[in-house]
Parts: sequence; structure tokens; C-alpha cells
Amino acid sequence: MPVADGDPGARLRGRQVECETLDSLVATVRTGRSAVLVLRGEMGIGKTALLNHVRAGSAGCRPAGAVGIESETELPFGGLHQLCAPFLGHLGSLPASQRDTLGRAFGLITGASPDRLLVGPAVLSLLTEVAAKEPLICVVDDVQWLDDISLHTLVFVARNLRAERIGLVLAVREPSLEAEPAELAELPQLVVEPLSDNDAGALLESVVPGRLDERVRNRIVAETQGNPLALLEMPRGLTPAELAGGFARPDAYAWAGQIDLSFLRRVQALPSETQLMLLVAAAEPMGDVALLARAAELLEIDPSAASPAEAAGLITIGARVRFRHPGMRAAAYRVATAEARRDVHRALAEATAPDTDPDHRAWHLAGAATGPDEAVAVELERSAGRAQARGGVAAAAAFLERAAELTPDRTVRGARTMNAARAMYQAGGYESARELLAAATLGPMGEHRLAEAALLRGRILFASKSSGDAVPLLLAAARRLEPLDAGLSQEAYRDALNAALIADRVPHRIHLQEVATAMLAAPQGPSPARGDLLLRGLATMIVDGFAAGAPMVHKALAAFCAEELSAEEGLGWYPLAARMAFNVWDFHSSTVLSTRLVDLAREVGALSVLPSALLQLVSNRVLAGELDHADLLIAEAQIIGEATNSPYLTHYVSLVTEPWKGREKATLRAIDAMTLDAASQQGQQGQQGKLLSSTQWAKAVLYNGLGRYGEAYAAAEEAGANLQELGLAIRSKIELVEAATRSGRPDRAAEAARQIDDMARASGTDWALGTSAVVRAQVSEGPAAEALYREAIERFGRTDVRITYARSHLLYGEWLRRENRRVDAREQLNIAHEVLSRIGVDGFAERARHELHATGASVRRRTEGAHAALTAQEAQVARLAADGMTNPEIGAQLFISPHTVEWHLRKIFAKLGIASRRQINDTLLDGTAAPA
Repeated sequence: MPVADGDPGARLRGRQVECETLDSLVATVRTGRSAVLVLRGEMGIGKTALLNHVRAGSAGCRPAGAVGIESETELPFGGLHQLCAPFLGHLGSLPASQRDTLGRAFGLITGASPDRLLVGPAVLSLLTEVAAKEPLICVVDDVQWLDDISLHTLVFVARNLRAERIGLVLAVREPSLEAEPAELAELPQLVVEPLSDNDAGALLESVVPGRLDERVRNRIVAETQGNPLALLEMPRGLTPAELAGGFARPDAYAWAGQIDLSFLRRVQALPSETQLMLLVAAAEPMGDVALLARAAELLEIDPSAASPAEAAGLITIGARVRFRHPGMRAAAYRVATAEARRDVHRALAEATAPDTDPDHRAWHLAGAATGPDEAVAVELERSAGRAQARGGVAAAAAFLERAAELTPDRTVRGARTMNAARAMYQAGGYESARELLAAATLGPMGEHRLAEAALLRGRILFASKSSGDAVPLLLAAARRLEPLDAGLSQEAYRDALNAALIADRVPHRIHLQEVATAMLAAPQGPSPARGDLLLRGLATMIVDGFAAGAPMVHKALAAFCAEELSAEEGLGWYPLAARMAFNVWDFHSSTVLSTRLVDLAREVGALSVLPSALLQLVSNRVLAGELDHADLLIAEAQIIGEATNSPYLTHYVSLVTEPWKGREKATLRAIDAMTLDAASQQGQQGQQGKLLSSTQWAKAVLYNGLGRYGEAYAAAEEAGANLQELGLAIRSKIELVEAATRSGRPDRAAEAARQIDDMARASGTDWALGTSAVVRAQVSEGPAAEALYREAIERFGRTDVRITYARSHLLYGEWLRRENRRVDAREQLNIAHEVLSRIGVDGFAERARHELHATGASVRRRTEGAHAALTAQEAQVARLAADGMTNPEIGAQLFISPHTVEWHLRKIFAKLGIASRRQINDTLLDGTAAPA
């Protein structure tokens, strides 16, 4: 877009506000802070010109950039490689795990697949390392065409920039793609609007030689609607007569179509050999000049053939090959015949070294194919394997889909299409996965493949639409697989049980019984594995009752605890095993298995598993009375939840602690957010039962702690309505007994106590039997009640479940006060208040304080410790620094840059009144701090 005058520093015509905003961003980066901006606008509105303005005005900063390429959207890491390639010499300065992640992502080293979610922190650290020497300005054009992992990584980097001296400007075409990450819209935005009529007219006149008819001028300005590229391109396709008087101006086309026509005309006006050179450049989107030259030589194109295109400003050949606009690239490819395209792809394949870039070579071979070709299909299949190893599941699906298209044998084609569907499902492309799965089933398929297809269909439905509707499909697949593949059948039963547990309420409640019954009827080996034993124990609980299945679950848990599992097996079974340990009141197994799960997920970088693993460990640590530890885990889970776009889980994890702390506003805010998230996410349909259980349980705990027993009873009644849900349904029954006895509902309390007692006796652990004793004590009188309270305290004292231990002292103390035994009551209430205050269960601690006042005792409110002055992330940074971790190591674990770690540490030192990280531990343990 021409500038207003000859001054190279002048503003772009009609873009003063946009230029000032971008200049301010660069100035911010020069001062030592980071800044992010997303430019949005339709095709041709001037986003690229504004990015060029940023580059031109960033003197004193190091520039970096990348461009999304439409034909490369399925190839992983392409955009990141463009951006990071100049900085790979800095890899040695990164922590080993991040160095290894980027090395494998960019193909510098071989190895197992890097977790795609680890790439973001690694790229952030790399850019931070570069910016440590001089400010860094990164501009990325055509973000809508970036490959999926590059796009999500850049969004992650943008969301986590703090004090790194990095400027990041992303240009996105509107309307954007449906797959655009929601977080992209949360970044600072600048919408590039059309030019005003005056600016549009001036711009048009600046590129039209001679006199322009006023009527034509006004029509072009109106038709282009202030779009600069349309204004610049449309006159090029007009004859002098059309410019002079406007004769034969077809105005049936929208301006975007006119731009495309203009591009096509300009390409067609070039010499045929130049058109062929442009076709080679368009088909090789990486912009490799050497590859372009080799392919041109194979096609016997004269090297000077590119000159007319360069002279016309359509293409630039320097260190890289660049088209003036993506539309020009598309036009160069579209104008060619199918035969010419095949010839060019064949030449590019021959010019591409098979040992250094086999994937692009395979892609070009596919483009050169005239029909089915098994040899090319095999190459594409190998490329899919390499793409999978580098973390590009969507890329693997693209290669597999193309391989299937070129496969001559119908049976093999069906198998490859199935593999493509499976990869697309894993990549989250559910609609494409359905289409591929439908195509796979058109060809001949054996019974095993048909059963696999049924299982995949159920999994896709479960993940994308409704867990309840998926249950029958998963169950049918499990039954079908029984005689064919026992292992896969067990996985299908596990998926079906999981879906049925989530869709556990009317109208899907029947599914849970049906799945459990079918699983119990499935063939069983002479020596069942621990996983099979766990599933059968769970199924037996559902069919025959808790007491019938609990012994099998305990036996399975002992087997899981006795031996650590491999990474693959552990990530598959530890989540269910840890959850079932919680359900059968086995606190030792819950601690062991949830800790192992978190450690394993961290070790292998399984960020898709780690948030839910942290949630399980948080629940365990809360019951153990380690709320400070739980808060640190929650901070980590929330960071990962943001990185993995899991807001539902982020809010859910808050519910584990907020009710215990007696924070009504925070609890209700989390409940509202969870409900809104569930309603807005299609994949959450059918999960209303679990949502209801978790939110109402949280309310029951909250209001019992606050002494608002009527509200607690209503919530507990709703949350515990279906005991087959296990977990929070059981915990809600415990809350119900307390709320019912305090709100004048003795019969309802007694009934719930009997249900808990039946389950607790089947479990037999001290945690279970102590729970039974304390709920029965609340519905008993006289010596019987006192004996049960004492039994509960004794049993809980033999466990690590500190919250229930302290609550049993509270309940016993309250009962003693009602019996007018004030001295005895004071002893129990003092213990309850001291423990509950120390561990931060503020709602129940306050209840104990009020009860102590009623006995005539005077009790001070608990004072906040040093940790209370810190935010959740500051507390996490402080704890890791106190443990001896370096800034890069802390940043790698918390997905922030080392500079941001240092920024947090400066705030921590100020809040705690200390001068070094060596003093952190003592200050936190001492519980004192300078005023925040």
C-alpha cells in the first residue's frame, strides 16, 4: 500500500491509527516488556503491509517471521520451523527436556514422539533466550493457514509472555477458520477496517496512469469497499476504454472474485515459460531457492524465465521464494493444466533428496500420480509414520488419507482409510474422521476390521457429541470383539463403562447396568489380570451392589500398588485404579496410585493426562489436610488447563478446595463457570449427571461448614441421589447425614447412615469404618453415640485422612456441648479448631470457634501465614525455587519463560521481605512475612 508521501517513515495511507498502535508495540518491547497484537481483516485489507511497517520500524530489535501456507496446513511444525530456524543455535542454552523436544519436533534428532503440548514452553524458552541479547519482534502472516501445532504453540507463547522483550504480531484473515483456538480471540486485537472513500479514491488514483473517469472512479471505490488490494489489483485488468468511460464493466462479481480474476489475468499474460516457473514455485511452498532451481533444470526451464514475474512484482526470489500475495500463488497453480501440475510435482519429487526431506518428496510423488500407485501409497504411509513420531497426528491423517486414495487394492485401501480415520479422531477432527470411517466401510472388510470400525464410531461419538448415545455403540463393539480380540474388547468395555458412568442419569441410566452385566458375562481367563479384575469389581458393584464388588477392587488395587507399571500401561490404568481406591475408602492405595500417576504423566510429558491426574492427587491431599500442597497442584493444573484449552477442568479443580475453605463466592463462581462451560461445549452433552454431582457436593460441603444446614441438605440430597455414581455421590451421603440431623430430618439422616454403613463394612478399612461410626453416631443417642464418636476418632487417627479426623472431633465436641458437658466439649473442640485452622479448612474451623465460644472459651482467629501473601503461581514458583530448581527448570515445569520466573521471584522477595531464594523455605515455614 503506497504511503502518503516519499518519506520512508510516513504512515501508510489511511492507516494512521493502526501504525501508531504498532509503533507503540515496538516501543513497549524496546523498554523491556513484551507485547502481543492480533491483526484481523479480510483478504487484501492491508495486514501484510502493516506487518511490513512493523519490520521497517523495528530498528534496534531482531526481526523474525513466518507465513502460513495453505497447502502446508497438514504438515506439522512448518510455521514454527520458519520462525525458529534462525535461532536453532540457541538450543544448547535450553533445559535438556526442551532442547530434546524441539530437536525432535524439527527433525534434528530422532526419538519418540514429543508431546505437542511441550513444544509451546520450549519455543517460549527459545525466543526468550534470543530476546535476552536484543529485543525480538516476531511477525506471522496468514495465521489461518498455519499447521495446527504451530498455531496452538504461538497462541500459547502469546498468552505467556511477560517480561521477555518480545513483540508478537499475528495477522489473521477474516472470516477465520472454524478450528481457530478460542484463546486467539482473547489476545489483544486490532481489526483492520476498510479505507474511507477519500483514502480509497486517493489510493486508486495513485496507481492509475492518466485521467480516470469520475464515474469509473466512484464505481471502483464502491465495489472494492475500501479494500486496498482490490483497489490496487482491479484497475490492472481494465482496458483504457473501460477506464475512460466504464464500458463493459461486469459488476456481477464480488470484489474477492475480481481479485482472483485479476491474479489469473496477470499470470496468463506472462510468457508460457514464466508461467511454468511460477507453477514450480507455487507447488513448492517452502520457498527453497535451490530446490526451485533444480526442478526448473529438470523441466528445462531457462533460469531467466522468472524475470518477467519479478519485474511485474508478482514474485521475489532472494534468500527465499516469496509471492506477492497468497492469491497470486493460488492463481499460478490454478491457471496450469492438470498435466502441467503433475509434471511439476514429478520434477520437484526428483529434485527433493529422499534422505533429508522424504515427506515433501512423497507429497510431490502423490501430486504427480495419474492414478492408483501402490509404491507412492507406501511412501505416503511411511511419511505418516514419521509425522506421527514427530507429534503431527493431523499430518499423519493427511498422508494416510492420500495413501488410501492412491491404493489400488480395495482391501488395503480400506485398512489405510481406517488408519486415517483413527488418526483424524486422535487429532480431534471428528467430522473428517466420520467421513473417512464411512469411506473405509465401503470396501471389503473382515469381521475384525468391522468390529474395530464400530468401536471407533462409538469413540468418535463419545468424544464429540453425547456420551449417552455412544454407550450402545461401544457396548456393541465390545461384544463383537469378544471372540476376535480379547484385549481390544476389554478396552471397549472400559470405554463403554466410562461413558455410561458419565451419562449416568435418566434417560441413560439403564446403560450402566447393561454394560456392567455384559462385561461380567464376557469370557474370563484362568488368571485374570489386575485390569480385568478392576473392571469386573466395578461391574459387580453396579450389578450386585457395592459389597459384592468391593473385595475384587481391593484385590486389584493391591496388585496395582505392588508393582509399578510401564508408561503405556500406567497411563491407561492408574486413572481408574486411583479413582476406585477413593471409592472403596482405600486411602493408602489412593495416595500411592495418584502420586504415581502424576509423576508418570510429568515424566513422559503426558499433558493430556496430567490435569486430571493432578485433580486426583489434589483430592487426596485435601483429605490428608495438605491444602497448601493442594493449592500448588491446583496452580499447576490451571496452567496446564489453559495450555490444553480445558476450562471445564480448570474450574472443576477449584471446587476441590474452595468449599473446604468456606469461600462461598469463589465456590459459586466456579460452579457458574463450570455450568456455562458444559453448556457451551458440545462434547459435554450427556454429562449433566456428573456436573450435578460435583457442583451440589461442593455446595453441601460449603454450607455444612458455614452452618447453613438447610441449604447443605438440599444440595447433598441432589448430589447423592444415585449411589451408582460412586465417588462424590458417596461423599454427598456423608454430608447429607450431617445436614439432615441439623435441619430436623432424622429419618432421612438415619436412612443415609444405613446406606453408608453397608458400604463401609464391605470395604473394611479404618477410613471406611471410621466414616460409618461417625455417621451412625449422629443418628444415635446417649452412650451409644459417644462410643461411636470415640470409635470414629480412633479409626481416623490410624489413617492420614486429617480432615475427617478433625471433623469427627468437631461433631463429638458439638454433641458434648448439647449434652451440657462443657469441659469435655471444650477439649474436643480445641483439637478440632487447632487442626482445622492449621490445615486451612476455614469454614469448619470457624464453626469450631463459635462452638468454643458457646462453651465459654475465648479463641483467636487464625492468622495468615506467609504463603497467604503470595498468589497461587507465586507460591508455586517459591516452592520450586526453595527446592533448588533453576529458573529455566521452573519455567519448563510451569510453562512460563525463565524471565517470567525471575519477575515472579522479585515480587516474592518483596512480599516475603527477603533477599534471596535461600530464605524462602524458612520464611514460608515460619509463617511470617512483610506486609504485602
